[in-house]
Parts: sequence; structure tokens; C-alpha cells
Amino acid sequence: MTFGPGLGLRSSVRSNPLAPNRHVVLTTWWIGAHLETEANFAMTGGSICAAERITIGNNVTIGANTIISDTDFHSLSPQQRRSESSGGTAAPIVIEDDVFVGMNCLILKGVRIGQGSVVGTGSVVATDVPRYVIVAGNPATVLRVVSP
Repeated sequence: MTFGPGLGLRSSVRSNPLAPNRHVVLTTWWIGAHLETEANFAMTGGSICAAERITIGNNVTIGANTIISDTDFHSLSPQQRRSESSGGTAAPIVIEDDVFVGMNCLILKGVRIGQGSVVGTGSVVATDVPRYVIVAGNPATVLRVVSP
């Protein structure tokens, strides 16, 4: 794991009026996995789990209780789940500069969130997000463009 300057991780209920319901958990799941953040990354509650690679740009804010994971953790195959409980697939996640992710979101494997975009509260991001848009919903879809 590597973190740029200005790292802000908030786990205390007093740290944010939205009262995180869990501590911040940052983990690499598989040997050789990478979790990297640039300058001024901030997160309240929630988890980031990198099985392969998660890269987060400059000036990114992650809202309370959000989960970011580049792995499924478990296989879709019942036979494989019986023999290997953590045999899911993984694909890198990239969150570009100046992204804001609202609270209680889920960012799934293989996603790139474009520079300056906003992910609305409670969204499930399963596909790439273009630069400078607002997305929301389950699955997250583009609602409108925001100006740089």
C-alpha cells in the first residue's frame, strides 16, 4: 500500500455528522496486490479491498460507509466455492482525480471512475463512469454532466 500526502481517514462517530457505522478498513487481499492513493485522499468509514490493484487519484473524497473492492471474493460456480472459498475473479479499479463518492456506495471490480465525476449516495458502480458526470442508482447511470 502507498499513500500520498494529506491522507484523511475517519472512523469515529464524532468525525463526521453522518456517523460512520464501521471503521475504515484498507487491505490487500492477495499476495502482490496494490492499493495506491495520491494526495489528499479522504474517506469516512467503509472498506477498500484490493486483490489485484486499486489506484485512487488526487483530491478524491469517499463518503461514509462506502465499499470499494476489485474482487468478487467467491466464485460463481458452486463446485469451485465448495473447493476454494475465496476463488473469485478480480479486475483493477481506477478512480481518477477530483472524484467525489457519496455515502453508502459500492464500487465493483474493473471500474474506472473518470476525473471530476460524482457518484450519488447509495449507488452501485458496476461499469465505467465518464469524466465530469453525476451518476446514481443501482446500477449507477449517468444523470447529467458537471462542468470542470
